[in-house]
Amino acid sequence: MFVGHYAAALAAKAIEPRAPLWALIGGAQLVDIGFSALVMAGVEKMSFDPTLPGSPLVLEHMPWTHSLPAAVVWSLGALLLARLIKLPWGAAVAIGLVVLSHWGLDFLVHRPDLEIWPGGEKVGLGWWNHATAEKTLEMGLIALTGAAWLWRRGRNGRTAWPALLFLLFLVTLQIVGELTEPAGDSFAFARLGLVVYLLAIGAAWLADRGRNRELA
Repeated sequence: MFVGHYAAALAAKAIEPRAPLWALIGGAQLVDIGFSALVMAGVEKMSFDPTLPGSPLVLEHMPWTHSLPAAVVWSLGALLLARLIKLPWGAAVAIGLVVLSHWGLDFLVHRPDLEIWPGGEKVGLGWWNHATAEKTLEMGLIALTGAAWLWRRGRNGRTAWPALLFLLFLVTLQIVGELTEPAGDSFAFARLGLVVYLLAIGAAWLADRGRNRELA
């Protein structure tokens, strides 16, 4: 799961437009942002196996980001941070739920590498092994939630073109990711991931500039 994670952010934006899109987009990948940083620090481990169907990622050790308790802690931390920067409770809860959604979406596509608790049983439905179905799922989620977001923007009297450009950006990210070979080592892969996540947050900020009627 790559850009499919952002579907949770788009759905949350449609339901709770007071939540900044950049915060929702960052929240959708907050777990992977943490994972990238910990891989670069040598705390969590990953490697590549090009013989695997679908994704070549072998996620060997990631208890501090991708175990279920860790995902809950990351989501609660995001909620508290949102409140600290004075976002309304509804927006803060939306951001926290988007962070938590990362684990649920990963459960659908990952091979069994998600720990129920650190050091415990690993789970995952393995849709990565069925690449066409997995990519169809990701693009379908983006299409449905993107349409909901566009509808909400229209209800709030906002133009559609910034949202359409952002959706195009997400589709482009997916295509480029599919056509690009993974970086040569885990450190380079994690570093590239951080760059991409920051680009997505910046693009979300640009797409969401201006004030909704709810905030006016």
